[in-house]
Amino acid sequence: MDLGFTIIDYLGLAFFLAAWTGYHLAAEKLGTATHGLNERMALYRRAWIEQTRLRENRIFDSTIMASLQNGAAFFASTALFAIAGVLAMLQATDAALSVFADLPFGIAPTRLAYEVKVGGLGVIFVYAFFKFAWSYRLFNYTAILMGAIPVDGRSREGEIAAARATRMNIVAGRHFNRGQRAFFFALGYLGWFISAWVLIAATAAVLIVMWRRQFVSDAISALDGKDEPDHDPSEP
Repeated sequence: MDLGFTIIDYLGLAFFLAAWTGYHLAAEKLGTATHGLNERMALYRRAWIEQTRLRENRIFDSTIMASLQNGAAFFASTALFAIAGVLAMLQATDAALSVFADLPFGIAPTRLAYEVKVGGLGVIFVYAFFKFAWSYRLFNYTAILMGAIPVDGRSREGEIAAARATRMNIVAGRHFNRGQRAFFFALGYLGWFISAWVLIAATAAVLIVMWRRQFVSDAISALDGKDEPDHDPSEP
């Protein structure tokens, strides 16, 4: 079946998939992951729950968990709206094709090519929804596991319960990050509706921005304490 794609279209799509896969490996699987923001924050998730088991009043911890759950729920809802937008794009195929035909740059796609591109965008948002929805559920499980930590958190049972809650919390955060990653790469994918060259350029731009934020951002500097004052700011 001829989809109406050129060689550049296939190369652009291959570059998009390679960029997403490569970033996933660098951020989660390879040795570079230990230097990334996500994995380093996982250490603070451990430190947080370690402190949780040592205090009896855990209202503050419940507030943090509620914030994490609300964030996952918000993005899951946003993904549903995005999926609805994709369906609206399919219903307005004729109008969209006429707009692309009038653009002074790019190549007007065939009807089938446009629908395939829209379908790919829909797959990205469906993937993001499942990641955010699963993350929300895992944060719920984390809250339950944290509630199961004994009041005497210094006991061996408390240590085991805290470690279990920590692992669940890290997994939930990892799925949340994957959902956000899908949203970011969806921005690059939108360039394909203009041309394959724009797809490549937009994907490269998204990849650079995400890489900088993950490995060389000011957030990394904050964790390293590079912006900490040399003296106590409360002193005159």
